[in-house]
Amino acid sequence: MDFACPPEVVEALKKRVAHPIYGYTVPTEGYHNGLINWMEKRNGWSGIQKDWVLFTPGVVAGFSFAIQAYSQPGDKVIIQPPVYYPFKNQILSNGRQVVVNPLKIVDGNYRMDFEDFEKKIDDKTKMIILCSPHNPIGRVWKRDELVRFAEICEEKDILIISDEIHSDLILGDIKHTPIAIVSEEAMQRTVTLVAVSKTFNLAGMSTANAIIPNKKLRDAFKAVIGKNSTHNNVFGIIAQDAAYNHGEPWLEELLEYLRGNLKYLKEFLAEKIPGLVVYPLEGTYLAWVDCTSLAMDDEKLNEFMLKKAKLWLDEGTLFGIGGSKFMRINLACPRSILKRALDSLEKAVNEL
Repeated sequence: MDFACPPEVVEALKKRVAHPIYGYTVPTEGYHNGLINWMEKRNGWSGIQKDWVLFTPGVVAGFSFAIQAYSQPGDKVIIQPPVYYPFKNQILSNGRQVVVNPLKIVDGNYRMDFEDFEKKIDDKTKMIILCSPHNPIGRVWKRDELVRFAEICEEKDILIISDEIHSDLILGDIKHTPIAIVSEEAMQRTVTLVAVSKTFNLAGMSTANAIIPNKKLRDAFKAVIGKNSTHNNVFGIIAQDAAYNHGEPWLEELLEYLRGNLKYLKEFLAEKIPGLVVYPLEGTYLAWVDCTSLAMDDEKLNEFMLKKAKLWLDEGTLFGIGGSKFMRINLACPRSILKRALDSLEKAVNEL
């Protein structure tokens, strides 16, 4: 995001910097308690135990560790494109096979294709990486969708690695539901990955958490952490502690501002570039825009945005199947910048 992080986080970091020893450390009490209380208050997950929470140096590292912990080279991992591209990259870099269960568009919004999901699972399939809320399409999965998803995983005995890094960034009316709480069976086969990085603009702190209630899965994950010689980030610990324990008012202000940016984007495009379609943005601050009406192939579309509109957006093809002719727009910026960007886009479209 192009916003300053909460002042409470800044002050906590200043205080820690003033202590001139920056060696190895352990999490503070507020690190764990803040996360546990936050997950209960914001996401309805009560009863998380301290020992369920394992440190990872980021959510991407977290699902890479999970791939290593719960599968062997040559095994299969399912993803649901168009989806955050490091999923595919980490599966391949760890020597596993990518299986795609593409999302489908129904009545102007994305849905999971459960029939295809079931068909794609065989004896080599060990897990699925769930993106919840989904990046880049902006869906916040409804509880009944997650229940069906979890039922299939139980029936087929595959694990769920749930990337919930955007769970606090809910812009619509659908409440985020952690997949681990839809049933006891789901909880026992799920690794939930969360972080303060997106919520509070703290990605540079390289601090995230894997919540793993199942001891067998947790021990296997710990073994991979040890194998990768992963250590806590001294400043990331302080940042998470301060953010979860003191950052909620800042987050509420942020969410209102993001909703205002989304409203501005939708009204601008509807009035001035009506051919561009913004898909419903229920969660994340990343708008998914269908640019098919510009009648360009993906290479020309990307060149147009970069060289004519002067916008450096994420092209939809990055996200795999279903991303063609789309662009992803980051709305987490001052409205003045968003206005400049859209004015530039309008000018470029009008010159076509």
